[in-house]
Order: sequence, then structure tokens, then C-alpha cells
Amino acid sequence: VQLQASGGGLVQPGGSLRLSCAASGLTSDYHDIGWFRQAPGEEREGVACIESTDGSTHYADSVKGRFTISVDNANNSVYLKMNKLKPEDTAVYYCATTPFCGSDYDYWGQGTQVTVSS
Repeated sequence: VQLQASGGGLVQPGGSLRLSCAASGLTSDYHDIGWFRQAPGEEREGVACIESTDGSTHYADSVKGRFTISVDNANNSVYLKMNKLKPEDTAVYYCATTPFCGSDYDYWGQGTQVTVSS
């Protein structure tokens, strides 16, 4: 399994970013896929997850209503659209697989830095 996140950057509070993840080696009927983030000195936080069976989505309370996860199966890509960004969203974001949403992530690749600052 290979996962490569991209699309991070510096954005002002209230701004938007869309993160992309190129995935390969996945068996779609085995893995759900999602995004987690980690800020310096903080614990890892699951942000969003999408189920491979029916596309149901799950979000952390901290991002609900602001972030949207989506997949493009034709291009083996996963996206995270982030709106109304806040300074507390600053972190390295990783796309990752999990046997099912809500369980621990088992594979992830290099993350992408998101910095929200004026």
C-alpha cells in the first residue's frame, strides 16, 4: 500500500484548502480510508473517514461542517476539502487506511503540512 498526500500550504484563517491523496495497492473491499492530523506535541487526531462499502462519511466534531472527504475511485484518489480554516487546524495531515472507520489506521504515507495563520 502506498499513500501520498499533497496540497498543504499556508492559508489565512477563514480560508480553504483541498488536500489530495494518491493511493495504490489498495483492496477496496478491505480498507476504509481517511485522514488524520498531528500537530507538534499533540496526539494524533482522526479527522475524516469514508467507508468503502457505501461511501458513508465520518468526521471529528472539531471539523464537522467545515471539512468534506471524498473519493475518486477511477483515479485512486482521496480528497479532503477544508473550509473555514482555523489556526487550530494547523498540523501535518496524513491520508491513511483502516480496516474500518473508527479503528486504528494501519497504513499511511508522507503527510502534508497545513498552516493556518495570518
